Amino acid sequence: MELDYIENVNGYDENMVRLYNFNKAEAMLFRDLLKETIIDKKQKLDLAEVPFITPRNCNLIFGLFRSDEGILTKDNQTFFCVLTLASFINMIQLLAPFCEKESKGYQYLYDLDNPTELLFSPTASLVD
Repeated sequence: MELDYIENVNGYDENMVRLYNFNKAEAMLFRDLLKETIIDKKQKLDLAEVPFITPRNCNLIFGLFRSDEGILTKDNQTFFCVLTLASFINMIQLLAPFCEKESKGYQYLYDLDNPTELLFSPTASLVD
């Protein structure tokens, strides 16, 4: 699984942090890690510390917050995905199809009015 940041992905000043290039087994590992670390233990999850994720040009840290803010950054290198517990539980449900079978689809992991999206895609592109 790889992690990267794409600035101004569509010409409308919208950005994307992307988890991509993974298989069903890695999707399951990621889902279980999110559930165990954030939902069960209520701790932050720093993807730079996850052995099966290769950061390309950024890092992403997940953490619980009292409101859904989505992905925030000050330097376009370290990103913080701050969501409520309910949104992380929903994220686990959005990951389910990737954990059940190999897939070429993709999924945005939250739906907020935020300039930076979080994309989960087993391939490197949206169209494959």
